Amino acid sequence: MLREVLVSFVVPLCAGLLPLLAQAGEPGRILVHGHRGARARMPENTLPAFEYAIQQGVDALEMDMAVTKDHVIVISHDPILESPVCTGPRNGVVIHTLTLAEVRQWDCGAVQNPKFAAQKAIPGTRMPTLDEVFRLATRGSFDYNIETKSFPERPEYTPPPDEFARMVLEKIREYRLEKRVILQSFDFRTLVAMRKLAPEIRLSALTEFDLRSFPAIAKEAGHAEIVSPYYKLVTSEKVAAAHAAGIQVVPWTVNEAADWDKLIEAKVDAIISDDPAALIDYLKKRGLRQK
Repeated sequence: MLREVLVSFVVPLCAGLLPLLAQAGEPGRILVHGHRGARARMPENTLPAFEYAIQQGVDALEMDMAVTKDHVIVISHDPILESPVCTGPRNGVVIHTLTLAEVRQWDCGAVQNPKFAAQKAIPGTRMPTLDEVFRLATRGSFDYNIETKSFPERPEYTPPPDEFARMVLEKIREYRLEKRVILQSFDFRTLVAMRKLAPEIRLSALTEFDLRSFPAIAKEAGHAEIVSPYYKLVTSEKVAAAHAAGIQVVPWTVNEAADWDKLIEAKVDAIISDDPAALIDYLKKRGLRQK
């Protein structure tokens, strides 16, 4: 009986300590999230971008979700199909008014995004589904940082917040990725809904202009474990206050070494970048990452 009690207690305890022990092996390690996969190098929010990011060793794949007319979750930053990101029959069509088959008439890799000189065009690249992206999970131990693109002022673009959260949770559970998914959003309604549905799912509150403390923002967003601010909102003092409250800070979207340095000095937990390979290499050179 004593042996059974010890096993039932010690084994889960050790399993829970493993992430902490791994972090202890790399003091000061800052995690890297590949923004829309790696849009500085590959067409954004596509399987080639996610596969590239995995190969470079990212800690998390960052991406955005929309929902088609036939209730399929797809990966897209914008709720509207427009060039240069996706080219097709016509510009300005709302994804939520199209079936998946119709969405796939657009090519999301044919045109290089002029904002990124090193981005490689890959003609014939179609918008992936969340299912397809979750099937990449076996290729590594990375996390998924997935955003509900929800617009309070344009409710016709997406399902209602509660329904959106439910649809996402269904896919998370189907692929058994509860421990590897972070749900992020600017629309805190979807985060609050997810907290009620599945308290175990990590939440990240995205913010661009909110000057409040990070703990105050996290509280409003369903007591989120993470706050993900526009990087210019980050200060050492705000990060320290977040850490004191048990909240992680993951700023977006940061592509320059000078800005990486400021965030490193502020002691952020992770950085979201369009060029995760360059950021990983930079962190290695600074001795903040081994692989």
